[in-house]
Amino acid sequence: MDLEPAVLDFWFDFASTYSYVGAMQIEELCRAAGVPIRWKPFLLGPIFARQGLRDSPFNVYPRRGAYMWRDLERLCHKHGFPWRQPTRFPRSSTLPARVACLIADEPWCGDFVRRIFVANFGEDREIGELPVVAKILEELGKPSELIGTALDESHRGLLRTNTAQADALELFGAPNCIVNGEIFWGEEALADAVEWARRPSA
Repeated sequence: MDLEPAVLDFWFDFASTYSYVGAMQIEELCRAAGVPIRWKPFLLGPIFARQGLRDSPFNVYPRRGAYMWRDLERLCHKHGFPWRQPTRFPRSSTLPARVACLIADEPWCGDFVRRIFVANFGEDREIGELPVVAKILEELGKPSELIGTALDESHRGLLRTNTAQADALELFGAPNCIVNGEIFWGEEALADAVEWARRPSA
């Protein structure tokens, strides 16, 4: 009897450049392979702080940052993703991440995630601002009142919990695919993570 594929947890931050490239692909890869996906938004800021960093490593180390921006431009061209280098990096990702936590189990969560990422890295929009997130929800045919729900005390702790869990998992960047405790870091590891989820031993 065939075994069911393992669930793939996709950990990402809307401010993360390589999370953009990963998020634009992962749901389709999982769907084609019959692998269930769980969206796991979290904040890299507290993770970096635990590593002694007060800013993105791409800002702290200019040579690394220069390479990353050119690499991201190449990747977007390769995959046909919208691309416009943000005029501010990293942007606050807390608000859209709170909404993504709220809707993580909804079938349209992936649509929201991809739309926010395109707004940040394809349109240079301030994704941390309420009108931008509200407009994206409207474009998806969803009520902007979801923002208020996500900011309510009964739900705002979801993002904090996810970020604490990411820290407990010893994540150090994004994106990450986790399959039964196995960590696959970076957008280049997406296919390997999906294949791992399909292994009989996964």
